[in-house]
Amino acid sequence: MANESKKDFNAMLDDSKDMPKTVVITDPESIQKYGGSRMFFAPPKTYDTLMKQVPFGQVVTVGILRDVLARANNADFTDTITAGIFVSIAAWASEQRDLDKTPYWRTLKAGGELNPKYPGGVLAQKQRLEAEGHVIVQKGRKPIKYFVQDFESALFPFQ
Repeated sequence: MANESKKDFNAMLDDSKDMPKTVVITDPESIQKYGGSRMFFAPPKTYDTLMKQVPFGQVVTVGILRDVLARANNADFTDTITAGIFVSIAAWASEQRDLDKTPYWRTLKAGGELNPKYPGGVLAQKQRLEAEGHVIVQKGRKPIKYFVQDFESALFPFQ
């Protein structure tokens, strides 16, 4: 995201954008790729609510949040693009609040990767996760990526 300091992320978080809703897709390639035709769209606040459930020392991935929402709403999958955007909105909105913080640093990308789009980038997320006992490993050269080592063992079990 650009110009974060000029945006009201809490207003974005509270804008439901005519969601939640389920859309039936008909493109055969997309149906095969995502494993079904019922695509669920959750509003930003829903992602924020799920992210707040992840306790100290545990983590979750955006993909897991998407799966939880799809199952809870009788859909085959959720939209990947809006999920990524809404998780980032939740993170930035939390940074703009004095109270009711969201522990967004506990929400990882696929494979346990840290999210460079969070406030402070991967280094800030790395510090917070290390403070909760996680080991962060660096992989690659260009671009360098950071991951929570053995993140699977720290996954929060959503009910």
